[in-house]
Order: sequence, then structure tokens, then C-alpha cells
Amino acid sequence: MFADLHLHTIFSDGTYTPEELADRARQLGLAAIALTDHDTVEGCARMTLACKKAGIEFLPATELTAELDGNELHLLGYFVDSQNPRLLAEMAEFQKVRQNRIREMVARLNQHNIPLQADAVFAIANCRSPGRPHVARALVMGGFCANLDEAFERFLKKNRPAWVPKFKISALEAIALIHQAGGLAVMAHPGLNRTDGIIPDLVSAGLDGLECFHTKHSHSASEHYLRLAKELNLAITGGSDCHGLSKGKPLIGTVRLPYEYVEKLKSKSANRKSVEPLNRLTVKPVQPLDASTIQRFNALTIQPFNE
Repeated sequence: MFADLHLHTIFSDGTYTPEELADRARQLGLAAIALTDHDTVEGCARMTLACKKAGIEFLPATELTAELDGNELHLLGYFVDSQNPRLLAEMAEFQKVRQNRIREMVARLNQHNIPLQADAVFAIANCRSPGRPHVARALVMGGFCANLDEAFERFLKKNRPAWVPKFKISALEAIALIHQAGGLAVMAHPGLNRTDGIIPDLVSAGLDGLECFHTKHSHSASEHYLRLAKELNLAITGGSDCHGLSKGKPLIGTVRLPYEYVEKLKSKSANRKSVEPLNRLTVKPVQPLDASTIQRFNALTIQPFNE
């Protein structure tokens, strides 16, 4: 039995509907999947029904963009309550920022004689959490670029004419927000961040797990983060980070997380809910790890992970 715990749908920057994603997971024989759309849990209700019909276990989740000490990171929130008022209120603000970012990207494109309209991007996105892929699709559909790769390379990558920085919530606030919504906070694809040095502070702030298995993690990267997770008593997760057909061949199922890790994740979630109040947002001050844990951590990460 296997799971894929990092998937996106049309409710953020994926191309699959929840129903299509659940059906694809069924075809691949997956036992469990999680929906981790950016800054939204809107797709969870439909995914719950789709997975029930497909006979697949569903883990409600989301993905938040965060920052700590100038380092960008992504946090996956598993088992969050998709009706949690504070979570929904905060996400509504994140979504407004995302929409304004689209408007700024379009304005910069207009300054470079690309007559794209923001409404065209929003029509293509058709969701509350639009992102750069939607601008790229609009550029291709408008005939301004031949394909998505060209759109990113010419206009949308960092330091390109239409690039606009992301809004990033404080990592400590993001962890607290996930916790008060009943969820577990997991650092997504740490091998892509190359910021192992901030992991102890994240653990001190309540980080619950590491995404050790990811499409862009090599075998050595996965082994590296498995050691860290076990050393720091963190949950182990993994997923394909599938965005549907937007990047060519769909990735769902290319990362097959053994189901035992899902069971451990569920157990950790149950333990947290039994000991922590969930009715208010509290940002924990960072407490230093004990000396022996730091020593063991440093022994594993003498140098930043780099292949």
C-alpha cells in the first residue's frame, strides 16, 4: 500500500479536478492521497467525495509559502479543518495578495508591450489562488509565447521582466496557524530549499515533519532527510508535487510513500489533538533545542546538503 501526499488541483495551480485526480490515483492503485493546494482548502470537500467514490483514503491539507530568517520555505498542513474560521480568514487574505500579484505581473508585461489583461488570467485560473502558471498559460493562449517554458524564461522567472516576489507569511505564524486548525506542519521538499540550518528553529517552533520523498529529491537527498527526521523525531512524508498536465507528463504516483508513514502521520495527528487546544492562534517563541540534540543535528549537517 502506497500514498502520494503532495498533489494540486484546479483550486490552485493544477490542471486536474479533484474527481480526475482521485480517479487517476485509483488507476495507479494508491491507497491514500492528500490535496495540498496553495493557500486554499476549497477543493477538500469535492476531493473527500471523489476519494470515497474511488475507495481511496483522503487527507485534507494545504500548502503555505513561509519565510524564516530571509529563507523562503513551503509548509504543508496535514489534517487541517477545512472549516476552521481562523484558517479560512487568513487564507482569504493570502488569496487577495495572490490576486494583486497577478495584477502587478500583468502591469509589468504591459510595460514591455505585451497587451495581456488581468481578467484573461483570472478567467483561465478560475480559482481564488492564482499563480504564475496561470499567467504563463495566458501568455501562451494569447499567442505571446509558444509554450510555458518560454513564458517563464522570457518573463516570469526571478529577475525576468514580469517577476514579482511572493508574499510569505512568517514560518512561526504559519506553523501556529496550521496547529490551531488541527493540523500538522511539515516542511515541503527541503532538498530544494538548501536551508538545513533553519530546521532546528522550525522544530523549536513546533514543526511536525519533513517531506523526505519528493520528485526532485535524489536518493541521497531522501536518505539525508530521513536521517534528520528520525534524529529530530519528525514525521516522514512524501509526494510527487503533481500539478496535472501543466508541466508535461503528470507526476502523480511517481513518488510512492509506503503506507506505514501515513499511519504514523495519523497517529501523530491524533496525539496532537489530544493534548493541544485548537481554538486560538498562538505563535510559540523559539526555544533552543537541548545541547545533545543540537550536537546530533550538527553531526548530520556539518555542511548544507549539496550533491
